[in-house]
Amino acid sequence: MRIHIGERVYKFGVCSYACNESGSFKTRMRIHTGERPYKCDLCGYACNRSGTLKTHMRIHTGERPYQCEVCRYACNKIGHLKTHMRIHIGEKPYKCDVCGYACNQKGHLKKHMLVHTGEKLYKCEVCGHSFTQSNTLKEHMTIHTGRAPDKDLV
Repeated sequence: MRIHIGERVYKFGVCSYACNESGSFKTRMRIHTGERPYKCDLCGYACNRSGTLKTHMRIHTGERPYQCEVCRYACNKIGHLKTHMRIHIGEKPYKCDVCGYACNQKGHLKKHMLVHTGEKLYKCEVCGHSFTQSNTLKEHMTIHTGRAPDKDLV
C-alpha cells in the first residue's frame, strides 16, 4: 500500500535519499559505506549491485544483447546503445560554451575543451614532449621506435 500512496518509509541520515523498499535502502547504504559484496570470479571486479555484476560479466562472455536496428553495431549496455543512436538521429546534446562545437558524447566534449585550455595530458616518456590527444602521442612515438604505433600503446 505504501508504494501506491508514495510514502517513503526508509530514510538515510547521510543524504536526503528516501525510499519505500528495504532492498533499495540497503543498496543505497552501500554507496556510503563502500561495501561491494558482488565480486567477479574471473578478474576481481567488485560492485554493490547484482545487476551491475551481471552486466560486467558480459565483458568476459562477449555477450552483446543490445543491437542497433540501423547498422550492425552491438554492445553490452543499453546506455551505450542509446549513445550510439545519437549518430543516426544527429542528436548532439553536448555543446562547447566557448566556440559552439557540438557533439554526441560527453567524452568528446571533454577532449575538445583541451583545444581551449591548452592542457596537454599525454606526455612522451622518452623526450618529455606533451600532446593534447593520445593518438598524436602514438604517432610521435614512431620517431623514437622507428615503427608504426601500437594500438595498445596508450
